Amino acid sequence: MSYTNVRFETSGQVATITLNRPDAFNAFNIPMLKELLEISENVALDENVRAVIITGEGRAFCAGADVKGIDDLLGLTNEKPVSEDILKSLTRLILSIRKMPKPVVAALNGVAAGSGANLALACDIIIASEKARFAQNFVNIGLIPDAGGTFFLPQRIGYHRAAEHFFTGELLSAEQALELGLYNRVVPHDEIMKAAQELAGDLAQRPTRAIAACKALLNKEVLARLPLYLEEENRCQRLMVTTKDAGEGITAFGEKRKPTFVGK
Repeated sequence: MSYTNVRFETSGQVATITLNRPDAFNAFNIPMLKELLEISENVALDENVRAVIITGEGRAFCAGADVKGIDDLLGLTNEKPVSEDILKSLTRLILSIRKMPKPVVAALNGVAAGSGANLALACDIIIASEKARFAQNFVNIGLIPDAGGTFFLPQRIGYHRAAEHFFTGELLSAEQALELGLYNRVVPHDEIMKAAQELAGDLAQRPTRAIAACKALLNKEVLARLPLYLEEENRCQRLMVTTKDAGEGITAFGEKRKPTFVGK
């Protein structure tokens, strides 16, 4: 099947999903999320696929949600079907990756920011290019983490480090993220796909059912709690979009200037 915003390829028993909006730094929009969900759900059921790689085209892994027309994307009227609501679609995608009965490797070829960072955290193993950058930068436009960030990040690095990262929106280098334990390994930039393919290829030759059972056990508590975090993130995000600070942050982002927040 042909896709516009995502490239899907298989080699042997490894599937590679490439976010393919390079001019927009692979930012999520509704068409991309529809394609990602379809691919993710199909791959989960395909017995010929035994390992999955998620990466990005161009200079970025994923810059998060496309803030153009954000009111419409967030479905603030609450009248849209799930397939037209970016937050609900992200929720489905994150849960699909965590439930997928096969290993998912994130290959960070560049910046992973906002919900793009949390897409990476939803994967089982993260390999990053030395040029990759990681940021929970929601606060920079007056928003809160979504796509499971408030669950994943404290789980990986603890409350206090996560709080600092969320509150400041700091951009982490590959070395800083590795030191914090966010990545499994960092490799030279021109070797990122080779490293991901070698790892995924190795995993695809291992006992798939044993890996699936192990993943299910690792996610037993996660899947009991993660949906609650996702639901609450979505509720809070819809509230944040209506604040003066979010309006200023999103406008300033579009105008490429520093925002002036008023605390309201």
